Parts: sequence; structure tokens; C-alpha cells
Amino acid sequence: MTTDWEPWPALQRKSNHVVVKLLVLAILAGLSFRLLFSRSDVLHPVPVSPADEAEREASAESMAADVLGLEDDDGGSLSTNLGFSVDEEQVVSKPDRCDLFTGQWIPNPSGPTYTNESCRFIEPPQNCMKNGRHDTRYLFWRWKPHDCDVSPFNAKRFLDTMQNKSLALVGDSIVRNQAQSLICLLSKVEEPVEVYHDEQYKSRKWHFPSYSFNLSLIWSPFLIKAAIFENDEGESKSVNRLHLDTLDQKWTSQYKSFDYVVISSGQWFLKTAIYMENNKLVGCHYCPKLNLSEISIEYAYNKVLNSLYRFIKTSEHKPIVMYRTWTPDHFEYGEWFSGGLCNRTEPYKAGEGSGRDVDNFMRTIELNAFTRAVAAEGTRNGIRLKLLDTYQLSVLRPDAHTGPYRTFHPFEHGKNVKVQYDCLHWCLPGAIDTWNDVMMKLIMDE
Repeated sequence: MTTDWEPWPALQRKSNHVVVKLLVLAILAGLSFRLLFSRSDVLHPVPVSPADEAEREASAESMAADVLGLEDDDGGSLSTNLGFSVDEEQVVSKPDRCDLFTGQWIPNPSGPTYTNESCRFIEPPQNCMKNGRHDTRYLFWRWKPHDCDVSPFNAKRFLDTMQNKSLALVGDSIVRNQAQSLICLLSKVEEPVEVYHDEQYKSRKWHFPSYSFNLSLIWSPFLIKAAIFENDEGESKSVNRLHLDTLDQKWTSQYKSFDYVVISSGQWFLKTAIYMENNKLVGCHYCPKLNLSEISIEYAYNKVLNSLYRFIKTSEHKPIVMYRTWTPDHFEYGEWFSGGLCNRTEPYKAGEGSGRDVDNFMRTIELNAFTRAVAAEGTRNGIRLKLLDTYQLSVLRPDAHTGPYRTFHPFEHGKNVKVQYDCLHWCLPGAIDTWNDVMMKLIMDE
């Protein structure tokens, strides 16, 4: 049976029409493409003068700055208009996190960013250059962590971050050493106004008016209530009395006013001391003539650190708290009271210096206490604890102490004069400036 309806041939004819149309479109597109590029061969760019080129580049940079909200070189942080900020250190392709505290000192030809002449805040015992130190090699090194870099201290960026805030450094004379370094670094942008000092100038407070930023230094060498009978020369008229269960109100009473706190203790705990708990005498450390029960430094130091972290945990106020670890000394051939020296002129290389046994022992107590505090609480109660572990980078710098230059021109009457060395505190400028480089890194990471 046949029919006049032939569906397949009809469909085929329609399909052929579509194919023809597609081929025509392809040919036209190809001709247009060829014509465009053949014309481009004879096109020449419009000449641009150097002035116009510079203006064009400036316009492009300005446009980028408007989009990203970039600061100038002093600003450091790339703050965007999109509601987030870009850290300049994160822009570089590096690991997100690395151990800032394990590394080596490498040559730094540019040297320090300030001098003893440009900073008027250096106290005489740390002003090594003015006191007659002639070798300057100790100034030309920088700390290099193994897997990343620590940027040099950016005073403008730091002060911008601290706008309308306050920072306190709590501890002993080493903390005072660090505070001097910090002020010298910041005074490149603005010199602070001193608004408070105690009678002995051990606790002090400075104000940076353009930034409404307050920097406090609180003298509390044990962090706890203590009756101290020792002068700045280490001479004692009686045995220090420490209340192991009572934190020092000199800093706890001000704690709520601080946004950032650097806390540390140290070498004072190695001294002879009577220990009190609940206002009762419980024993003594190294008191052979007093007929008292011997209590170990480990017990006393753990007691203090546990009280410290308990206070931080239970306080309603939650600043960023950085615990700075133990500071090593570098006395050789004796102690500070028995002719000990520190006259090296270069940093130790890896493996050359690891610190005294007692220094490593005390730092281990600190690390264990910090680990317990973080493990127990984490961030559940809003605690923001950081470890400023300056021990390793400091133990490699036997060359950077004040040594004999804690006093003015100690050898002016001859090299054979008997001089007491200070192998615990640091020359300014010098290695201790790196502590503030790392401290700034921790603050910026937060």
C-alpha cells in the first residue's frame, strides 16, 4: 500500500536547509574574524608622552587604592572597602602558620631603626653606646624563623591598631627593658607624654595623644604580693617575703582597663625568699640559717602561675594576654656577684648555646603551666592567651647584653679595673627590639 505522505524525505529537506544556513553563518563569521585581524595589522598605537604615561599609571594606582583602601608604605595593613582586611604578610605565598620562635640570627646590614641618639627614652644602664661600647656588630643581626619571616616593627601600623586602646607590660626590670625598646620604636612616629610614674620610676604610664593610646609599665617582679628588701644593685637588707596565693594588686587592680597585657616573671624567683600562704609562713627557698622548711622553686613558681591563669580565666574582662617566657642570662666564668663575664661579640649559631640548666628548667615550668591553662579552657570563656616565647631567640645572643657598659665609661681608668658585668639586661638598640617585632606579629594575627 502506498501513500502520498513521505515523512522522512520531507524532514531531510528541512534538515538540509538548516545545515546550509549554519554553513553560511560560519563563513560570514570567519570572514569577519579575518577582516578584523587583518585590519589590526595596520593599526598603530597612539603615541603617549612620558607625562601622560605617568599620569595613567598614577590614575591606575589611585583606582586600585580606592577599591582596596590601601594605606601608604607606613600603614602596612591593606584595609579594603569591602568589609575585610588583607594582611600584607599573608599576601606573600608563605605557610599560614610557622614557629616564630625557632630559627637563627642572620646578618642585617641595615641595622636598627633607631639609635641611642635618636631615642631619648633609653635609660642609662641600657645605653651601651653612650656608656662607651665601641664594637657595633651586635646591632647588625635580625631574627629569621626557619619557615617564615618576622617583619620589622611597623610603628605607624602598630599605633593605628592601638587607636583608643591600652597596653600594659607587667613584670620586672626585663619588662622595663622591653618597654624602653617599644617606646623607642614608636617614638619614630610620635613621642609619648609621660602621665604617671611612681616614686622610684619603676611603674610608669605614657600617652600617645594623636592615637589616644596608653602604654603602662607595672613593676611587679613576682606578680604576687611581696615584701622586697633589695635595691637595684642586688643588695639585700633582709629576706624577701612572698605571698604565693595572693596576686599583686598593683596590676590586678588595673587589669580591667587594659586591652592588651604582656606578663612575665623571671630571675627574681631564684633568690632567697620566705614563702607565705593564707598569711602564714609555710617555708623558705634557700634559707640555711633560718631553720625553716625548704620549699622548692618549682612548687612556688607553679603556685604563682596557676594563680595567674586562674585570675585570667575568672575575670569578666577578656583582654589579649601574652605571657612572655623566661629570660636567660649569659654569665661566664662566674655569676653577677663573683666576677662573671659576657664579652662575646657575635650570636651563637644553632647548637652552640642552649642556656643554663636552671633557665631551661624554669622555662619548662612556664610552658607546662601555659599548656595546662590553654588545654583546660581554650576559648570557652573568651580567654585570649598567647605565648610570647622569646627564650630561644634570646639564648642565642650572648653578645647583646650591656655587660660592663651598664655604667658610664667603665674602663676609663684602665682595662684592669674591676667592673661588674650585667649579662641579663640588653643594650638598646639591640636584640631585645626583636621581642617587640614578634609581639606585634602576635597582635596583628589576632
